[in-house]
Amino acid sequence: MELTVDGRAVFAHTGGQDFSTDKPALIFVHGGGNDQTFWGLQTRFFAHHGFSVLVPDLPGHGRSEGPAPESIEDYATWLWAFVDAVGAEKVALVGHSMGSLIALAAAAAQPDRMLALGLAGTSDHMQVHPDLLALSAADDPKAYELITDWGFGKAAHKGGHQSPGLWLRGGGRALLASGQPGVLGTDMAACNAWEGALAAAEHVSCPTLFLLAEADRMTPPRASKGLQATIADAHVEILPGAGHMMTVERPNESIDVIYDFLKGAL
Repeated sequence: MELTVDGRAVFAHTGGQDFSTDKPALIFVHGGGNDQTFWGLQTRFFAHHGFSVLVPDLPGHGRSEGPAPESIEDYATWLWAFVDAVGAEKVALVGHSMGSLIALAAAAAQPDRMLALGLAGTSDHMQVHPDLLALSAADDPKAYELITDWGFGKAAHKGGHQSPGLWLRGGGRALLASGQPGVLGTDMAACNAWEGALAAAEHVSCPTLFLLAEADRMTPPRASKGLQATIADAHVEILPGAGHMMTVERPNESIDVIYDFLKGAL
């Protein structure tokens, strides 16, 4: 699906079904340096199980025109402009990593429009290691190595994916390398700079899922304890053995958790 938001072209994946306001609107938000393909399996499943699904390439990512916003707040503002462009009134937002911060900031900005919120691989303050900040800013391929090393669990380093033959770390590096110059560095800096997560959580009133991973070295489950305590209607699920990229490593389990949560929330 192609549309225009703020005068710039945007691409969004629909999971193979036309977007319709007759069904609950579900929007997945990808993380830093990624694009809509990150949520590929989840997008298709939910599009065929009762939801109108959209996964936009954020500005400057994938097939969407840039520039990429420089702050989480600007990303959240853009996300509501995207929602308005597709004609949805109320939505469920599910974001991963940087996308979880964007979804959280968006939910806090317009809580009356939220059906439900999902935060995967999230943190009270998503601090980025100084070495990764510097490498990302320089578009150094070592940044892709660090992200995929830290981001995937031990099993994913050796193979063992639910779809035989997929090379998760290699695919992750290729996706990061395909990004527009400067975008990964901008995204990492935006995550590191945003200190408003706990304040935003105070304005969230919808049911909220924390989808976390036992072996996440980038945002371990304990890193979101403050958010979990602040949001009244919080539901926590921890995927055993998975790393930060849990929705790619454990697509079936993540789909089950998100689906069960949304069925109970909507």
